Amino acid sequence: MSGPTLVIELAEPLSPAVLREFRALMVGLSSHFDEKRPGFFDVNVPAERLGVEDKREKDWRKPFPLPLLSNTSADEELTALVGFNPQREDWRRPFLVYLMGSGVGDESTFEAEHADEPEVEAILGFRPTHAVNVSAGCNREIDHVTTALLTAAVMDVIGGVANVELLDGQASVVAGLPGVLGIAGDDWMALGSAAFLRAWVGHPAFRLVK
Repeated sequence: MSGPTLVIELAEPLSPAVLREFRALMVGLSSHFDEKRPGFFDVNVPAERLGVEDKREKDWRKPFPLPLLSNTSADEELTALVGFNPQREDWRRPFLVYLMGSGVGDESTFEAEHADEPEVEAILGFRPTHAVNVSAGCNREIDHVTTALLTAAVMDVIGGVANVELLDGQASVVAGLPGVLGIAGDDWMALGSAAFLRAWVGHPAFRLVK
């Protein structure tokens, strides 16, 4: 993907019930939705559905109510809930949002990304068994904002801890934000809650690592 990526670290596999809620959230937020395997979503997520104004167009749409936590993915029920069929619109803001780890897929990628991380594990208080990557397909400012807010929305459903790469000089700013659990990797990585991601988005120094 050509934009930023955030990782949600998980202490255990997602239960079938939580996986269904995760899927329902992604269906509800997406104008395009394709599930390549359980927990792997190729989607377009309009910024407006996360409550963000995309200023590219003068007639931007009103913020979309969040969260959509219906347990059903039926088109007609989603249409009744939100007033339109989200899968028949095509607002371009592409993402890959995917669960990885033992028994679900991308095991080798998970192992490579989580090799030899004692400092991270000490801050987390657990050794991650699975993770969810949220990867943007574009790299404009709005894509960085949308990536962070989409990750926070997913965390509201599945839990976990956000693993955020930092740019040079950001650690001192991020360390004082609410929801930060710790800074690792010689000030190149922050670990925190969904509240941290939302606070970080609102800070003037916000920018994710591409």
